[in-house]
Amino acid sequence: MAKVYAFLTEGFELVEALAVVDVLKRASIEVVTVSIMDKKNVLSAQKVEVVADTMFADNDYKDADVLFLPGGPGTKGLEAHAGLAHTLKMHYAAGKKLAAICAAPSVFGHLGFLEGKKATCFPGFEKYLDGAQVLLAPVRVVTDGNITTSRGMGTSVDLGLEIVKLLISEEKAKELAASTQYAD
Repeated sequence: MAKVYAFLTEGFELVEALAVVDVLKRASIEVVTVSIMDKKNVLSAQKVEVVADTMFADNDYKDADVLFLPGGPGTKGLEAHAGLAHTLKMHYAAGKKLAAICAAPSVFGHLGFLEGKKATCFPGFEKYLDGAQVLLAPVRVVTDGNITTSRGMGTSVDLGLEIVKLLISEEKAKELAASTQYAD
């Protein structure tokens, strides 16, 4: 079974995180929400408290198929976490998949992962996608190699379906889109 780790920090975008988690779980992909805070209860940008499954230090992430970063004001916290940066670098160096949405693709940009790749982000964050060929509207999700990026809350389901397509199949992604009334 495929496994995805979703990293949460204070100020994460609620729908960006949980819509992706929901879509992946509907596809029977194992998803583990990870607090990079000093507690499991993490407050979203919308002031909704979410209890993460685990704490950052309690995992080694070697079993991860995808590491996922939701966006929002919490992106600064994701980028400042040295352990997460190290984990992302190791995962990237191993050629494994990474995904980010909204402002969070900037973390990949600053780590040098987007050099020569196509990527997207929330409008206004293009300047932080160092070295990337930035694609904006009407593009909703971009996968280039092992990096998948998406624009924001309104593209959260698209990102979840893209990860399903990458980890399982395009057919499964289409089936989920239809069964959830996302697409006819």
